[in-house]
Amino acid sequence: MSDRSATMPQVIGLTRSLIPRMPRGWLRFTSSLAMAVLTAVSSIGLMGLSAWLLSRAAEHPPVMYLTAAAVGVRFFGIGRGVFRYLERLVGHELAFRMQSLLRMDSYAKLADTTLLGRRLGDLLVRVIADVEAIVDLLVRVIMPFCSAMVVIAGTSVLLALFSPGAALLLLVTSLLSGVVIPWAAQRWSHAADIRAIPARGELGDLVREMTLNATDLVAHQMGEKRLAELAQVDDDLRAAEARGAWTRGVAGAGQLFFTGMTVVGGLVIGGAAVVSGQMPGRDLAILVLVPLAMHEIFADFSRAAQTLTRSRSALGRVLQVLHAPAIGTGDRVVDQDATTVGLVLEGVGVGWPDAGEILAGVDLHVAPGERVGIVGASGLGKTTLAVTIMGMIPPTAGTISAPASIGYLAQDAHIFATSVAENIRIGNKNASDKQVARAMERAGLSLDPERVIGELGATLSGGEAQRIALARVLVADRIPELMILDEPTEHLDRQSAEALLDDLFAATNQAAMVVITHDHDLMSRCDRIVDLSQWAQRSVR
Repeated sequence: MSDRSATMPQVIGLTRSLIPRMPRGWLRFTSSLAMAVLTAVSSIGLMGLSAWLLSRAAEHPPVMYLTAAAVGVRFFGIGRGVFRYLERLVGHELAFRMQSLLRMDSYAKLADTTLLGRRLGDLLVRVIADVEAIVDLLVRVIMPFCSAMVVIAGTSVLLALFSPGAALLLLVTSLLSGVVIPWAAQRWSHAADIRAIPARGELGDLVREMTLNATDLVAHQMGEKRLAELAQVDDDLRAAEARGAWTRGVAGAGQLFFTGMTVVGGLVIGGAAVVSGQMPGRDLAILVLVPLAMHEIFADFSRAAQTLTRSRSALGRVLQVLHAPAIGTGDRVVDQDATTVGLVLEGVGVGWPDAGEILAGVDLHVAPGERVGIVGASGLGKTTLAVTIMGMIPPTAGTISAPASIGYLAQDAHIFATSVAENIRIGNKNASDKQVARAMERAGLSLDPERVIGELGATLSGGEAQRIALARVLVADRIPELMILDEPTEHLDRQSAEALLDDLFAATNQAAMVVITHDHDLMSRCDRIVDLSQWAQRSVR
């Protein structure tokens, strides 16, 4: 999967699509922007009014002449903190709501796209770290730039009332500090910033792979090699981060230089105006000190420009998830015909989208209460046939008639790091405690429902994990009319396998049953065996 940065129209379109989906989304956005503008105005007003107050006080006027200015200084001083707090509060609430929506969209899309089965560590980075880029985009890029443009224009107009020359100088240096230098910094660090985002995905994928396969890597003496690969990716990521930090430092020095130019220029231009009598001496401090407040606004612009590059790269990876082609049209492609009994396949073709057909012309009929074993070499398409029957992917040809209620017992059902009861409720989210207990009893599972299971079922035996998977099937409001078993006894000892099958067949004895297996003992408990090799479209060794 290529990692292309999102274009600015795509970024803007994504942002505009998320905001209206939240309660009072545009009101939150405009409120946050207004607070950002008021924060910047308070900073500049505090500096400018303080400068005037100090200069005016040096003239020893009656104290009443200074009262209004002193109140204004206090207002701007308090207002800067209050407005900053409100801007952060409203802005981050908006950004986190947008992040939540985008992450949920990514999760929902992953459930039915061709991305399933790809590098899981990279996908994890996409839906967690990369989605967080929407927060940085809003809080660190959009709000600061929008508010700064308003403040630059307003401050230039205000200074023009005192000295048009100083106002023009401020406008020019502000554009250099706030636009040109950040743009240059973005260009200088563009390659490094673009590389940093996929490097994080690659690093996450390697860490996940090494964590899950540490024992095998050590056993086959591959640990040092994989650690070297991990170190190389980490070095690349560190180099990218260092390049970005160096660029920010240089850009910061450039912004400080132009701020100094503005201060010196304001002093020269304003000084000349004072000498010529065109401007009172007390106003000179305003021309000198206001640019320092502007520097506070521009200080993080180079970082913001680099953040924009990284956000575009990260959101481009997220958009690849959102725009990935679907493998079906919904959770169930097969029509849920409540009157259908058993399973009927007529001339069915099987294959993953864009991967070619692997089975063709499959004809199969499974009557209620009948157990049909499905056999064939590994890689022939047995599991693909199962997911096609369940409606996860559409058949490439032919028709499938299946009952509305289908149960699926996989060889490696995922066990979540939560309680036993919550793991069972995967099969029926509204199941009561009594329903869960009944399902556990029928599945032969003698565990405390409130027992918390470790990650990936680490604290369970293979038999207990399979019985939890069986309980998920049995906790449904209605017993499945069709059961699909995909290597249900894999990784189980013979005694545990026999006990599991006894409980399974007793609980679902009226259901049509498709049994995918290599286990000869399980085959012997089926009514008949069907070999898929007769419909195979490719040879499998």
